[in-house]
Amino acid sequence: MDTMKNSLALLILLFSFTQLHAQIADDKALHFGAGALSGAIGGLLAQELSDGDRTWTYVGAVGTSLLAGLTKEALDRSKGNTWDNGDVAATVLGGVAVGVTLDLFSGKKRRKGTQLTFVLY
Repeated sequence: MDTMKNSLALLILLFSFTQLHAQIADDKALHFGAGALSGAIGGLLAQELSDGDRTWTYVGAVGTSLLAGLTKEALDRSKGNTWDNGDVAATVLGGVAVGVTLDLFSGKKRRKGTQLTFVLY
């Protein structure tokens, strides 16, 4: 019985991923990639200039991806196309993903003083 439940769950999971891929437009994937690329450049630059400060790494990654997304949509609008907030969001999401990745793999130790501790009596 457990094998049948696991097989059914796997089948539903695979079907849902197929449907999800079909719903994401190729344009959004390109915007995500552009946001990741611009976010990596901005995040690495900000990380270097701020001596590894996490906040500035995120600001650099998300800020440059936001700037890239807004610039692209402004250029599209000047060519007569419509503004698409979804494209801007996909671009910024790429920057957020890179910001998180840079934070996780930066190698800097977090200070122990910033951790919360709970005392139970």
